[in-house]
Amino acid sequence: MTDRAARWLMSTDALADRIDDPDLRIFDCSTRLAPDPKHTYRVVACRDEWQHAHIPGAGFIDIQAQLSKPDPVLRFTLPDRAAFQDGVRALGINNDSHVLLYSRHHPMWATRVWWMLRAFGFDNAAILDGGIDKWEAEGRPVSSGDDSYPAGNFTANPRPELIADRHQVLGAVTTGQAVILNALSREQHAGGGTHYGRAGRIAGSELSSAREMIDPKTRAFRPLPELRAMLADTGAMGDKPVITYCGGGIAATTPAFVMALLGKDDVALYDNSLSEWCSDPALPMETG
Repeated sequence: MTDRAARWLMSTDALADRIDDPDLRIFDCSTRLAPDPKHTYRVVACRDEWQHAHIPGAGFIDIQAQLSKPDPVLRFTLPDRAAFQDGVRALGINNDSHVLLYSRHHPMWATRVWWMLRAFGFDNAAILDGGIDKWEAEGRPVSSGDDSYPAGNFTANPRPELIADRHQVLGAVTTGQAVILNALSREQHAGGGTHYGRAGRIAGSELSSAREMIDPKTRAFRPLPELRAMLADTGAMGDKPVITYCGGGIAATTPAFVMALLGKDDVALYDNSLSEWCSDPALPMETG
């Protein structure tokens, strides 16, 4: 395990040892995307599931309502500095807090919050490897009802280099000076399945599916050497910078998180991803 993995990826055993740490802030970030014929999907925060069963002490983060810029179409856009800072303070995070994030079924909702915190200068957050799925499968205790933390003093210090816009992505398509990674499924990458207005992928992009980075049985990340090999096959572990994308900027944070674990720092997230790209027919797509 790398030093970064030891810092940013916490095992269930390690959490069990630290769960009473007063500086630890644990959050369930679970969200579901329900089919919606008008807008591709409907965002459903899993607050009811959290209230029914969560890791003891864990608060809940409604990513869209609490940490995203209000927008009926681009629903997970990173907010401005002041709005993000206010949202994180309300959650109870301090500048010296140790934050642990998890989500059900797949870590992408947790890695989304991890990436947002990092984009605003906070490096002391970790992902629970396997999430609450693994925690429950091991017979560890859960709580019900509402848990929260007192307001914090978090200070946001933006790192704009961690976020890419459509112009930067188009520049990478045109020049080939950056590797563009699609975190959606193989089916979507080829042009099938759910799409965001136009089928397929950003022209010239490689596949690095967030789904394939997770062991389907344990919900934990695959071993780091295996993940490094998967990313190396796309060219992402070389000297070129990387831009990750997906449908709306959520799944794309999973390969971005993995690359951070592996020491790859020149990685940016295309925040609005295909939800924005597909709306402009002049922006190149491809299938097959």
